[in-house]
Amino acid sequence: MASVPLTKSLLAVLIAAAIAGACADTDAAPAGPDVMRHQAQIDKIVGDISPQRIEAHVRKLVGFKTRHTMSDTVSDTAGIGAARRWIKAELERCGAAAGGRLQVSFDSHITPISARISRPTEIVNVVATLPGTQAASKERIYVVSGHYDSRNTEIMDATGDSPGSNDDASGTAAVMEMACVMARHQFDATLVFMTVAAEEQGLLGAAHWAEQARLKNLNLQGMFTNDIIGSSRADDGRVDDKQVRLFAESIPATKENSETSRALLATGGENDSTSRQLARHVKEAGERYVPGFTVNVIQRRDRYLRGGDHMPFLERGYPALRFTEPNEDFTHQHQNVRKEGALQYGDLPEFNDYNYIARVARVNAAALATLSLAPAAPQKVQMRTAKLENDSSLVWQANGEPDLAGYRIVWRETTAAQWQGALYVGNVTEATVKLSKDNYFFGVQAVDKDGNVSVATYPTPLR
Repeated sequence: MASVPLTKSLLAVLIAAAIAGACADTDAAPAGPDVMRHQAQIDKIVGDISPQRIEAHVRKLVGFKTRHTMSDTVSDTAGIGAARRWIKAELERCGAAAGGRLQVSFDSHITPISARISRPTEIVNVVATLPGTQAASKERIYVVSGHYDSRNTEIMDATGDSPGSNDDASGTAAVMEMACVMARHQFDATLVFMTVAAEEQGLLGAAHWAEQARLKNLNLQGMFTNDIIGSSRADDGRVDDKQVRLFAESIPATKENSETSRALLATGGENDSTSRQLARHVKEAGERYVPGFTVNVIQRRDRYLRGGDHMPFLERGYPALRFTEPNEDFTHQHQNVRKEGALQYGDLPEFNDYNYIARVARVNAAALATLSLAPAAPQKVQMRTAKLENDSSLVWQANGEPDLAGYRIVWRETTAAQWQGALYVGNVTEATVKLSKDNYFFGVQAVDKDGNVSVATYPTPLR
């Protein structure tokens, strides 16, 4: 009899099956909804994202010559003012064509003089909101952003041509395309599509919106920024169009740890922050709906010496992630357009791979759709620790969504990055698994009747 090669995927299946077989009450456990099936609505969204429209948006943004934060705001053809008015008009146009549910507005504030702002300047974000349609979920919000400002080598150069086609017309165009496609559909939770300003001047637009969200106590359960997602070609000429980096922070590097951070540290859960849980969901959903494309979770806040618009959200306690191409070419970032010998400098549209940008946008859209159709992550999840035992008993608070089907317990070995096993336990608020809490990490997910699954919630000890 021929031997069967033990591939990684087969090994994962065998591990999950073996572990599931060791779980308590498996004979009585309900089968539950099919959580791995493709949903027609999400397949439609992913399929409708167009690289041609994305390229047209990028080239239109480049056509404004510069989108520097302190550039012209009066002209209709050049400068950041013309760019933001065009973005708003385009979102309003496609929102109206999709049925009029997309709410588009400017979000502005005046920022004072600072290291990168030479005069008091109006910072204007363009925000398109698609309200949720389920009463129990519409206050739950997911945000996706790109920044539409651009810069040259000299950070204060507000007049020189600064095309910014990859950094970050690519992210802006992807967000606009997602907004226009997803506005044709309905979701339980609320989606916010943002193109923000003054990223290059210190993340000012994103910081303002994040601060207002915190002051309003918005139920913001996830934020993605798409920044430098335009090129599949590295500085040495290698082409890699089959993956995207997704940066996900663990414990924030604050002077004093919060109670949440201390609980994670005390139980070895440094890899189970809300951002890392969100990243697991994005990877699973993105790779399921965009086959042949890998979401490479980078377990860092961001790259060395760099930052992005997810950071103000992280600093205010929100789970937030950054999408970035796998291999950056720094001659095409933050550079005046010029040639030195045979080397072309500058962030020009011909260096973008528009099919690649579309793939990244599809991953974003699949993740946003699955998140906004799914129930909220379970609250007050706890692991019973009152006595010494080899079983693991978890308790949690019941969700309130009317279409809730029940819950899944998920687990992985302590050295694994992704969930390796899962057990649907039905519509209960307590379950026991015959696996040692000392040897595995656990989480609890909520599942609706269509098979949509929430982000997992990591348990805190219950004594």
